[in-house]
Amino acid sequence: MRAGADSRPLADLRARCADLPPTRGFREALLDGVSIGVIAEVKRRSPSKGALFEHLDPADLARRYEAGGAACLSVLTDTAHFGGSPEDLAAARSAVGLPVLRKDFTVSATDVYDARLMGADAVLLIVAALSDAELSEFDGIAGEVGLDVLVETHDEDEVQRALAATSGQIIGVNQRDLVTFEVDTARAVRVAASIPADSVRVAESGVRNATDAAELAAAGYDAVLVGEHLVTAGDPKAAVAAMRAPRLAR
Repeated sequence: MRAGADSRPLADLRARCADLPPTRGFREALLDGVSIGVIAEVKRRSPSKGALFEHLDPADLARRYEAGGAACLSVLTDTAHFGGSPEDLAAARSAVGLPVLRKDFTVSATDVYDARLMGADAVLLIVAALSDAELSEFDGIAGEVGLDVLVETHDEDEVQRALAATSGQIIGVNQRDLVTFEVDTARAVRVAASIPADSVRVAESGVRNATDAAELAAAGYDAVLVGEHLVTAGDPKAAVAAMRAPRLAR
């Protein structure tokens, strides 16, 4: 559901979230180890590439990712563009002990509550898609219900907006342009210096191999979010393991 089409009282959603067990600690998991954290994505298709692994088994794929040493999962729940669903998230999370990011377009307060209710441990806020007021509101709600927040940026200006409007605990740099879908594989390295040391740094999109992961680790990134490369690799366990380059000491 989206803002304007959802009439559920927020107070009711908040009350339901209060009865849920604690989340698994998405941010903590990204810092738990000497190698760069791999956020392995359960992704059936993409708007730019079409079908990637249309008939994947979310639980089986999650177990393979975990066996390869993934720190966290990212699960697409958007149906129209990515073929995902809340059921994919529930199946993947129940199969492993890893924290899970709900990867979707968060555009309303109800989306944040729904992420918690469907079992997510973290939620995505895209700076380019939200006002400063929305970023602040949704980040605050996430904190209230126990969700970590990955705030996605594309350049230094968006990083500054993210830091001003949110807690800034996890800052992502998406190397894919949201309009053209083109990937600039040098973007994350360029933007890294604008992210403070106390923020967990995540590089998103365009991470194709172990060399890319190693370069991002050397640039100061704590984690990489990888979807297409892993779901099309044939051996997801080995593909995750190969990504785990040593990271800089914090």
